[in-house]
Amino acid sequence: MTSTTDTACPSCGGPVAEADLFCEACGAELKPGKPAAAPGTAALDTDTEPTVEITAVGSLEGGPVGPCASCGGTVGADGYCETCGTKAAKPRDHFAEQPAPWVAGVCDRGIRHSRNEDAMALGADAEPGSRALLVVCDGVSSSLDSDVASLAAARAALEVLVVDHAHGIGTESSRAAAIGARLKAAADAASDAVLDSTSPDSPNPASCTFVAAIVEDGLLVAGNVGDSRAYWFPDDAEPVPLTTDDSWAAELIAGGVSREEAESGPHAHAITRWLGKDAPDHTPRTTTLELEGAGWLLVCSDGLWNYCSEAAPLADLVRQTAADHNGEPKATASALVDWANAQGGQDNITVALARV
Repeated sequence: MTSTTDTACPSCGGPVAEADLFCEACGAELKPGKPAAAPGTAALDTDTEPTVEITAVGSLEGGPVGPCASCGGTVGADGYCETCGTKAAKPRDHFAEQPAPWVAGVCDRGIRHSRNEDAMALGADAEPGSRALLVVCDGVSSSLDSDVASLAAARAALEVLVVDHAHGIGTESSRAAAIGARLKAAADAASDAVLDSTSPDSPNPASCTFVAAIVEDGLLVAGNVGDSRAYWFPDDAEPVPLTTDDSWAAELIAGGVSREEAESGPHAHAITRWLGKDAPDHTPRTTTLELEGAGWLLVCSDGLWNYCSEAAPLADLVRQTAADHNGEPKATASALVDWANAQGGQDNITVALARV
């Protein structure tokens, strides 16, 4: 198979020829007679739209929109109500996404921060348990424009993940490898988006964490860079942490320090890997899990797990909260955000859930 035009695999970004039926790098099935994307871009099937639904959240970067929440008056260009003087919330301060009834997320500024530097991007097929894509990015507060970078990163990653189902070469191991390769390509796209959000001469370039989880027909693949996390909470089995933090605290825990001591110290949230211009490495470490029963997939920022770090009590919290809200993902995510704010809301909070 030869070609004079170099193209890229839509799943992993590896080089393929136009005549290739499968990517040699990840095993993803290629559409015969249809060129793949040019290197560095995402390829979309032009014959049929992707089945994954993506919530249209509109612009989150602008100023306040709509009437004043306190009195219904007009909000002026300065962000304050012209009638009662109340400062209006920005769209980015609190937003929700629900691409399908079984997948939803809520992203909130919290109580103590002046802006929301968390971001998420979600996609899902309509059939419960079939296919879900959850991405969460947490901007590093000490860097410039981290709120812009995190949102751009989450959206760029989702654009890669929605391209197509990963089939591999027909075996479960090859399908897992293909999904893992697509997740890494999504991290590459997220990293590029962060770089595009950074001024070349910035003294403190934008940076953020990255975590993504993919459910495809009974297979779950998750990967992260930084300290945003993913968990699998089965109904009838022990909870499964899907990610390991890239943080100073995680290194202390690995060295024998208790979790309570490590995560309460002065450098508890100092991360050792991130996305950004000065990042040492942005390749996510991935975990693959075959799902054998019903449960909850949780992807979140540290604004939630700050107050409940251990997997078992966090699983209990999610299950009880879901039970209190009839198992509805959006209401459950919103209630978990409210719970984190009730604990102090020290950080931005993002909770993304899929009920499998």
